Amino acid sequence: MLKGFSRFKPGVKRRTHLFMSAFLWTAIGLLLLAKGVFRLRQLTDWQPFVVVPAILAGSLKAYFILDKSAKRGIERILFFKDGTCLGAVYSVQTWILVLCMMGLGVILRNSSLPVILLCFLYLTIGWALLLSSRLAWKAWLQRK
Repeated sequence: MLKGFSRFKPGVKRRTHLFMSAFLWTAIGLLLLAKGVFRLRQLTDWQPFVVVPAILAGSLKAYFILDKSAKRGIERILFFKDGTCLGAVYSVQTWILVLCMMGLGVILRNSSLPVILLCFLYLTIGWALLLSSRLAWKAWLQRK
């Protein structure tokens, strides 16, 4: 019976997994950056000094934390056989972590956290994701 369901599996090539990984990191990074900038611009006394520390913190997060995670993900994808399910772009643990981070985002957005701090978090995390996405884009380009 399970064998019958396998024909519905969205199996793709490794290169497609690399593209999806890079695309997701980039898209989510850009979304968070846009949210941060949008909220920052809504403040009547919007303070540009938040942007530089956020970019610096995001760069540190990217180089020391997210780059390691991105490299592990790329190595994992490179071990796939062509035809592996598209959903396998991330491990089950990573998908659970993504859901937890989304939940934390909702909690933070609805908290009484000062908007300026929320903007800092959006900008920091968004920039870190965008910066670390370069590794998956590089791996994707090398697979042509």
